[in-house]
Amino acid sequence: MKLSGGTFDFVIIGAGSAGSILADRLTQDGTTTACVLEAGPWDKNPLIHIPAGFVKLNTHADLTWPFASEPTELTAGRSIRLPQGKVVGGSSSINGMIYNRGQREDFDAWAEQGNPGWSFDDVLPYFKRSERRIGAGDDEFRGRNGSLPVTNHDWHDPVCERFIDGLQELGIGRNPDYNGRQQEGAGYFQRLILNGRRVSAARAFLHPARRRQNLEVRTNVRVTRVLIEDGRVVGVEYSNERAPAIRTTVAVTREVVICAGTINTTQILQLSGIGPGAALQDLGVSVVRDLAGVGESLRDHYAVRIVAAAKNAGTINKSARGLRLGREIARWLIGKPSILALPPSLVHIFTRSPYATSRPDLQFVFTPGSYRAGKVYSLDRYPGMTCGFCQQRPESSGYVRLRSTDPFDSPIVQPNYLASPLDQQIVVAGLKMVRGFLNTKTFAHYFDRETLPGAAARSDEDLLDYARHYGITSFHFVGTAKMGPSTDPNAVVDSKLRVHGVTGLRVADASVMPMITSANTYAATLMIAERAADFIRGTVVEAIVSRSPSAT
Repeated sequence: MKLSGGTFDFVIIGAGSAGSILADRLTQDGTTTACVLEAGPWDKNPLIHIPAGFVKLNTHADLTWPFASEPTELTAGRSIRLPQGKVVGGSSSINGMIYNRGQREDFDAWAEQGNPGWSFDDVLPYFKRSERRIGAGDDEFRGRNGSLPVTNHDWHDPVCERFIDGLQELGIGRNPDYNGRQQEGAGYFQRLILNGRRVSAARAFLHPARRRQNLEVRTNVRVTRVLIEDGRVVGVEYSNERAPAIRTTVAVTREVVICAGTINTTQILQLSGIGPGAALQDLGVSVVRDLAGVGESLRDHYAVRIVAAAKNAGTINKSARGLRLGREIARWLIGKPSILALPPSLVHIFTRSPYATSRPDLQFVFTPGSYRAGKVYSLDRYPGMTCGFCQQRPESSGYVRLRSTDPFDSPIVQPNYLASPLDQQIVVAGLKMVRGFLNTKTFAHYFDRETLPGAAARSDEDLLDYARHYGITSFHFVGTAKMGPSTDPNAVVDSKLRVHGVTGLRVADASVMPMITSANTYAATLMIAERAADFIRGTVVEAIVSRSPSAT
């Protein structure tokens, strides 16, 4: 059965991080109409809004996509869960709430790869536009008037302070603002939490915009394909999640913008006949536009952690049990600092491995709490702490491909973690560096012993084997609809995010990143959405920072 779903100026696929911003920006004039199509439900679950709820959201069947990597020897034959948010707000409703932009050189490299207008000086005004920085920061780099509050921790722990102090023995100094002039150094993460509650992109942008009569949001609908006639987009077809056989068509007069996240965006493009022609034909998909790069160039940050037992401190492991937990809940309810208002990681370290040259290539995280081996966010019974890391710019890349033509069938996702010999060398170096961080003289008061992988793992091969067995995703998927000029055989969109060879179709999410950022990818995804809104509206924000090469 086919139904008509109306006509709109814009159709936005996905009510996640980017889709929330675009829904807001494209309907601000009060005249243009937009329809947002979201596969998940409204973000009403209370776990979304309590920051500590992330421990349950990661495995919540109703609020996450059931993606998983293909097993390989490089991950010890494991298939790694790759959850993404399937709910209004997308992954911003389930993620770790960290705000981290990346390094100047990340964006300058995007521009150098044939994407004019994407250098750091070009994108900085767009980072600032969405941000409301609450706390210290250089206003040359930080936004003060945006909708998204970026705050500092109000819960403090002596274990974290002593850990940061110990890093100075190793030549790693404090950096009060890693989102400012430079990233390198150690300190506390800035987070998207205000008054003890998560602030997702939906809460900051989409929910306020819903008051407008020219915006409609439809939830629990699965996009089956974008409709294209004579090279131009004319609409979007979708099914209700609860009634897959019923297809509804939404007509569009101006543009369709896909903001479904790297994995889903790839699947939607390929189901629409946009992608590697021969592979699509083999599955029986009619080819609309042969673009070999759709689904290729997938990258993610592969995360590995070391766990230790603590002494002279209870850590979060003890605070999250029994009467102590009751006290933390009471503190949260009356607006006091509480472990219920914490992100997964508290301390950051941006520094260089022995293989780095001019800038940091490793991001470390530390928290005074630990989880059981092989368990997702299940706290150890003993007082523990965790220090993990990821390589900021991995060489290993993979792909996303259709498994079948059934839009309800999860695609094949293969990140190819640790495929590059350099990535293997860096992960071993990172594990050795973590051990150095935990074993400083300053930190000896709290460090008891390493519990995972433990003292038995000594050789480089031991450490690499551990990384293969215990590494996980950082949930930072990018690149499968990469931005680049038409002369780039793997480019999918141009520098204005328009799909090559298809009129009226753009992509605006992390899939367009030509290279992964040296950071969590959420902040950059918001920036991409801000840029897309201006491209669509035909406006340009004046660059407001100097082009001094000394600014990093």
